[in-house]
Amino acid sequence: MSDLNIWNLLKVIKMSAKDVTEKKLTLPQVKSLLESIGEANLDQLQRRAFDYVSKFSRADSEVAEKLVGRLVTEHGIDEDEAVQIVNCMPKSVEELRVFLTGGRKIIDVSMLKAIVSLLDENRKLK
Repeated sequence: MSDLNIWNLLKVIKMSAKDVTEKKLTLPQVKSLLESIGEANLDQLQRRAFDYVSKFSRADSEVAEKLVGRLVTEHGIDEDEAVQIVNCMPKSVEELRVFLTGGRKIIDVSMLKAIVSLLDENRKLK
């Protein structure tokens, strides 16, 4: 391969790396994306992922996205933690504390109760 071709290839790789963005998705959002592809069009790994998210999604896709936003903006929780909280939808303050034990800050019990209440309001009944 000539030096010119290698240089062009490196430019393409650099441009591709700039275009890549990362977005944290909740399980319901993943389920929605896989549903949009169509179950018949999924490969084996995607089918396994679809089976998993179908079993463990605890809210609808739109609700999950709004919950993550509210946890981040109203309660000051990191997006990573908010996604994990929405994925598991803890039912008690004690369960919620598991996700917030990073030790960075102490969260008031009243705020924890408010978060559990918010989750309860948006929990999908099974």
